Amino acid sequence: MSSVAFLGLGAIGRPIAKRIAAAGLPLVVWNRTAERARALAAEAHVRPAATPAEAARDADVTITCLPTSPDVESLLDGDDGLLRGMRSGATLVDCTSGDPTTSQRIARRLAERQIDYLDAPVSGGVSGAEKGALTVMVGGDAAVLARVRPVLETFGQKIVHCGAIGTGDALKAANNAMLAVHIWSLAEALALLVKAGVSPQVALDVINASSGRSNTSMNLFPERVLTRAFPRTFRLALLDKDIGIAADVAREERVPAPVLQLTAALFRVAHNALGDIADHVETVKLIEQWAGVEIA
Repeated sequence: MSSVAFLGLGAIGRPIAKRIAAAGLPLVVWNRTAERARALAAEAHVRPAATPAEAARDADVTITCLPTSPDVESLLDGDDGLLRGMRSGATLVDCTSGDPTTSQRIARRLAERQIDYLDAPVSGGVSGAEKGALTVMVGGDAAVLARVRPVLETFGQKIVHCGAIGTGDALKAANNAMLAVHIWSLAEALALLVKAGVSPQVALDVINASSGRSNTSMNLFPERVLTRAFPRTFRLALLDKDIGIAADVAREERVPAPVLQLTAALFRVAHNALGDIADHVETVKLIEQWAGVEIA
């Protein structure tokens, strides 16, 4: 049975850590806001750690789930850092929606100490994490994945080996870039249809029976936009980051991607306009403001 350290108890990280604890795996948790770690430790009957080094010291598998790859990289160094705590033969699994370049750099530094690394971003949102139904996109050595798969299976329903280190990050970024394209294009389409006199309910009914349908049109807009609920489940700031990663990868790989580049620019505008705490679907509000309509 693998012992696990979990670092980063945010919206996705906390329910993932709870799933690991519920599976009966020995677990130590750490969070930059220490009270979150203490609260989860009391609830799930696991041990909180004061530092990343302490959390990882006895762990076979250390899992990080932070906002960005640089956040993960910042935990490596110093007297309290992961490099001081992790032992040779252990594995770092990074569930951050990160960037391939930073993940590859982290992997090289860990390899110098005989520590394995997988980039393993997840998809499925808070509800997927709570149900243990996440999709896990893994970059790295297939043999390392096989070794840690039992841990990933405590929270992942679909675990996919994507290729070398960084490919999990690239796939997650591309997937979220497509989500951003769907949100923006559907908002524009519905804004013009409302202006033209078509009810958005009627428009979605037709779209969802036709070739333009997507998860965005079938679920997100009916549940969040038409109701004006806009629950805050995934921050616009993080989607802005993810589509920016996809745009960067396209440039690095010399792939013409004008739609992704434009959407990245538009979501940066939306992020700046709506702020750091806005939900990703609230992007619709900016398009409504520009068009002078409400999609409801």
